[in-house]
Amino acid sequence: MVRYKSKIGWILVVVILLLLLAPVFQFLEHSLSIGPFLLLLPSIFIGYIFMSTYYEIGNGALRVRSGFLLNRSIPISSITKIEATKNPISAPATSFDRLEVFYNKYESVIISPKGKRAFIAHLKQLNPNIQDNTGL
Repeated sequence: MVRYKSKIGWILVVVILLLLLAPVFQFLEHSLSIGPFLLLLPSIFIGYIFMSTYYEIGNGALRVRSGFLLNRSIPISSITKIEATKNPISAPATSFDRLEVFYNKYESVIISPKGKRAFIAHLKQLNPNIQDNTGL
């Protein structure tokens, strides 16, 4: 199994930092309030998702993992095409520098592996029929 960590985009990091700063400022103003702690919980959750998002290639499958929310296994033989995308839709991707992996007849998943070229080359080595429409 080869694991590819998800690329972390600076725009999403800025958003998370802003989410973390709000509870800190609230805590400084209202140290006895529970509100800042409640605001901190979503930030901690998002941080956890960022740190636990990765993609594994092995045993004939692409495994897409994002925390405890997503654990999808896609047979590499079913992958038909890979395209570059900047689609901001919610996805197991921690950057807007994304790839859309098409598989089966009408399914796709949007991901953001570090080292996209190596990732695509690895998939194409296992399935030479994958169309690479990324321009990389």
